[in-house]
Amino acid sequence: MTRDRSLDVAVTGLAGRFPGCPGIGHLWQAVKAGRVLTRRYERAELLAAGVPRELVDDPGYVPVHGHLDDADCFENTLFRVSPREAELTDPQHRLMLEAAWEALEDACLAPTDVRVTTAVFASASGSGYLRRMVAGGSLDPLTLEDVIHGNEPDFMAGAISYRLGLTGPALAVQTACSSSLVAVHLAARSLLHGECDQALVVAAGVPFPQAGQLHVPGGIHSPAGRCRPFDEHADGVVAGSGVACVVLRRLADVTADDPPPYGVILGSAVSNDGNAKAGFYAPSATGQEAVIRSALLAAGIRGDSVGYLETHGTGTRVGDPIEWSAAGDAYAAAGAGPAQIAVGALKANTGHLDNAAGLSSLIKALLVVRDGVIPPVAGFGHPNPLLEVQGSPLRIPRHAESWAGPHPRRAGVSSFGIGGTNAHVLLEQPPVATDRPARAEDAGRPRLLVLSAADPEALARTAQRLGRHLEEQEPALADVSTTLAVGRAALPERLAVAGRTGAEIAERLRRGREVAHGSAGTTPPPVVFALPGQGSQRPGMAARFARAIPGFDAALDDCLDAVPPDLAERLRRALLDPRFPADELARTELTQPALFALGHAAAVALRGVGIRPVAVLGHSLGDITAACLAGAMSLEDAARFVIARGRAMQQCGPGAMLALGCDETQARELVADSGGGIDLAAVNSPGSCVVAGPIDVVTAFEARVRDRVRTDRLRVARAFHSGLIEPAVPGIAEAAERLGLRPTMVPWAANVTGDLVAPGTRIDPRTFVDQARGTVRFAAGLEAVARAWPHAVVVELGPGRTLTAFAAAAGLTAVPLGPAVTAHPDDEVLTALGALWAHGVPLDLAAVCGGGRRVRLPGYPFAGPRWLASEARPVDVHHPPAAPPLPDAEDAAGTTAPDTAALTAGLWRDLLGHDDLAADSDFFALGGDSLLVTHLARRLRAEVGVRVPVRDLLLARTLGGQTELVRELLETKAQPGHPAGNAVDVRRPVTTAAR
Repeated sequence: MTRDRSLDVAVTGLAGRFPGCPGIGHLWQAVKAGRVLTRRYERAELLAAGVPRELVDDPGYVPVHGHLDDADCFENTLFRVSPREAELTDPQHRLMLEAAWEALEDACLAPTDVRVTTAVFASASGSGYLRRMVAGGSLDPLTLEDVIHGNEPDFMAGAISYRLGLTGPALAVQTACSSSLVAVHLAARSLLHGECDQALVVAAGVPFPQAGQLHVPGGIHSPAGRCRPFDEHADGVVAGSGVACVVLRRLADVTADDPPPYGVILGSAVSNDGNAKAGFYAPSATGQEAVIRSALLAAGIRGDSVGYLETHGTGTRVGDPIEWSAAGDAYAAAGAGPAQIAVGALKANTGHLDNAAGLSSLIKALLVVRDGVIPPVAGFGHPNPLLEVQGSPLRIPRHAESWAGPHPRRAGVSSFGIGGTNAHVLLEQPPVATDRPARAEDAGRPRLLVLSAADPEALARTAQRLGRHLEEQEPALADVSTTLAVGRAALPERLAVAGRTGAEIAERLRRGREVAHGSAGTTPPPVVFALPGQGSQRPGMAARFARAIPGFDAALDDCLDAVPPDLAERLRRALLDPRFPADELARTELTQPALFALGHAAAVALRGVGIRPVAVLGHSLGDITAACLAGAMSLEDAARFVIARGRAMQQCGPGAMLALGCDETQARELVADSGGGIDLAAVNSPGSCVVAGPIDVVTAFEARVRDRVRTDRLRVARAFHSGLIEPAVPGIAEAAERLGLRPTMVPWAANVTGDLVAPGTRIDPRTFVDQARGTVRFAAGLEAVARAWPHAVVVELGPGRTLTAFAAAAGLTAVPLGPAVTAHPDDEVLTALGALWAHGVPLDLAAVCGGGRRVRLPGYPFAGPRWLASEARPVDVHHPPAAPPLPDAEDAAGTTAPDTAALTAGLWRDLLGHDDLAADSDFFALGGDSLLVTHLARRLRAEVGVRVPVRDLLLARTLGGQTELVRELLETKAQPGHPAGNAVDVRRPVTTAAR
């Protein structure tokens, strides 16, 4: 009978770190090989970790543990957690935050994607870190409050939601050893009830410090230091450390463009033993059997369809037979035949991972049903004589074996907690993925790959990992591009690279060539469009834009629809066919409308992918394009004017133009000394001008000045912006009068004056006549832009890079959209788009990089520093240090004026843990929050006797701003009428400087 799959839940992402295994893949290899991952500590290690000497030397102490490497490391910069907060937070909570990020990336969903409602269900073991800090006795009441928030389980789910911006339910689930599997059950219910679109289940079991265990006769800990589930030598459990996370979604919501799920949750159940057992700590066969029966009923499947069971498997001599009996009876009653179900026990490999045990077992079972490989129970020799093996549906594999059970592959997972809370989950292999044929137009097409990280070192590691993956796995480049664009968070440090093959991109990443780097601030930089004039044109110059920029084709069609059909056909060939005759394109009557169409189409296409300019400016002909983009004229009017302008100038006599490497003053002096016939055509930058005139006059002029300034002859056949253009002026004036000019909508730096024309200005038609004849004031336009938007990014919308150099000379960041003349110009256009994104410019990456499927790629390269609070270092619990007294407000006020800058900076260092501070350092960007501001206000009052309103500290968020705030309040306190030593509370508007 076909099951109703509407209630099935897909597991779409995994993450975990386990003893000796930094990731899921490492764990799976170790488990298939039957490796025991626990290790024995040296005595010196235990003492250094703070284990009391008398415990280490106790004859019953077993120095064995499933040790988790780098458990104290944390990538705090990624999560904007201050160093001080990182120190005070339980390592379990820190690891869970990283695991949540990693699992969401594995699910190919950006961890901070607010468009998806994501729930968090979190579990962790008791905080030995908190107990150590409290035992030290050095925590003042406010610090203790912070420590509680960073260590108690009540706050861990909410902290993950806060740091990642997740808006679904956030619940801490604590049922001892079964916590995380119970959390899976609750998460699935939350999904099916519509409370969220996806759910994170994350758990950690990492004691502090990681150490051995004391065996007590009759207790559950193994005196031999080996966990042997179901084995004749089973003598108890061994503890281990680990963190695990899964991402769940409704199976119906998983599309063909998503990566295949790891498996499907068919049903689950949770129960409690009640008091029908020997004691609170004892297991109950009745309770365990009941929860398995309930899970099978919830899943709607029979026992004879299950081929694998991942057990709780603690390795205790009595507990194992109880679990064996309960599971065997439940599955046999549901139809399972003898020896049908292979048994697994992860604890034999890793030790007991406490609150993370159930989730870790679930991950192992998912890999079993996904790959169809059944691992052995590590270290198993002969069965515990108390097991009822004869006729049981359960069997214990001794070596890795291929799945030979029923299909589809199904597995059960059990987890039982001290106190009697039982959980059982039933899984099925993932649905068969459907192949999607590659599109023919994708073959050989360049792709843009974007990467980001929280700091430059992490970005370098990210690039290295991706490069290796591209070379070793050879994934489809379209899929990689799409995944990185839509399945990763956009972090501050960025790079972009384009290419046609994974090997090509890997080589570029390795060599650091043809790679765009940038840093994105907290707010996007303003963008300015720059449009070029004649001289940069070449046949086929629009083809690379058409292939790389979404929407360019349609925008170009709109431009060509605005010109007569015969000209439109010539323009189309000139713009898209590199074989078009260059000398024909060089004719002014064709060059000018071609460059206009290219620039206008590029601007429209960029707007379509999210890049909107705050201002526009152009050079010569580009000034007309810029005016059109500013809204001064319609596309149709602008196209007609440009055509008329080009034809009029084509009728002018030949001339030449010469670039000079000097400023305007020297250029004018050289022109004045020339004896006439030379005009100053353009002032492009502080060190670049252009003169124009008759060919022979320019040639003679060049010969006279080349020893004094750098010269460069331009590739033009007319002396634009000189007296030789006078014959064209009447025709240009007539065409200008026909322009239907209207108020501008975007600031425009006009060539005539170099000033910014404000939005709402109606332009005089004569402006475009004077512009054709007069000097191009492009440098002044750039200066006006730099004054208005000093952090602007100038984008050159044309086939060349000349304006980019001028913008850089003006101190602005500039990105040329047009490529240099290379073998792969399409790659360069894409890289330019990536460069804009790298600088923080908003870009619709889904549009630019879309078309592929989301696939699993290497995730964030976590390698954060080690964090250990001084309060958590080993102490003598019998003689703890005395807590430092809090400063008395009146005594702290003192009689001399404090150094407010040093005082405020010192308090920031204490509260945030940052040493590298500047006046513009932002309290909240460094990890501060509203609660920490209240601590700052209290410390300030204690230090200098001034009551600083919290609201004012929140507004004056920089170090310089808060320092000025404190200084002003101290000055107010010192005024006559304020008794010395009394606290002052001055409520006032916050100054601009303080903000």
